[in-house]
Amino acid sequence: MTDSSQIKVANKVDTSWSLYIIKTRLNTLYTGISTDVDRRFKEHSGDGKKAARYLRGKGPLELVWQHAVGSKSEALMIESRIKKLNRRQKQGLIEGQLDPISLLK
Repeated sequence: MTDSSQIKVANKVDTSWSLYIIKTRLNTLYTGISTDVDRRFKEHSGDGKKAARYLRGKGPLELVWQHAVGSKSEALMIESRIKKLNRRQKQGLIEGQLDPISLLK
């Protein structure tokens, strides 16, 4: 039996979430969120189980935009709104003409 003072409780780490947009060889845009965009992009670029089904077979892929937002809930809300934008608006986001945080309003 262990003493309760010896049990270590893992502190919840506040992880920073980011949004990203990937361009496929077919010139389509894929939007996602992650705590580690570089790792996630590598997963998408491979043919493994962790690659998004939509992106399989559409490589080579290019990471064209990423933006840190903080919380997962903010990232999910902004991701949802980005997915509803038309291509011209997404291109404006990529080119810096549209602030992703403004999509929360």
